[in-house]
Amino acid sequence: MEIRVHRGQGKLQHVIEIGPHRLLTDAPAGLGGEDTGPEPHDLLAAALAACTALTVTMYAKRKGWPLDDIDVRIEHGKLEQAYVLTRRIAYIGDLSPEQRDMLTAVANKCPVHKTLSGEIRIVTEEVSP
Repeated sequence: MEIRVHRGQGKLQHVIEIGPHRLLTDAPAGLGGEDTGPEPHDLLAAALAACTALTVTMYAKRKGWPLDDIDVRIEHGKLEQAYVLTRRIAYIGDLSPEQRDMLTAVANKCPVHKTLSGEIRIVTEEVSP
């Protein structure tokens, strides 16, 4: 899957195209943008939250567990020399403590969590438009 980003409207807005989907990204007004979309670090945190919710929900459904809903919240920002993503998960449903523990273990194995926790390499190539 290729992701394409190109200039949108306004000072710093850009359009993110992921297959048939379109999202906006922008900078907050305090940084010269117009706040018409989330900034890139918010999108990164949202990817972790979304992957967590999807992975845990699929697992609970496969097991037939009574997970009625899941609320995933991510706080993020730089702390000393690291960028920290703090994930808080609320499981809604009549789950046993053991099921809740297992769902947290599954959350820690979601693909985005594994990607962000592993070694990441970014290869940059300049191409002609």
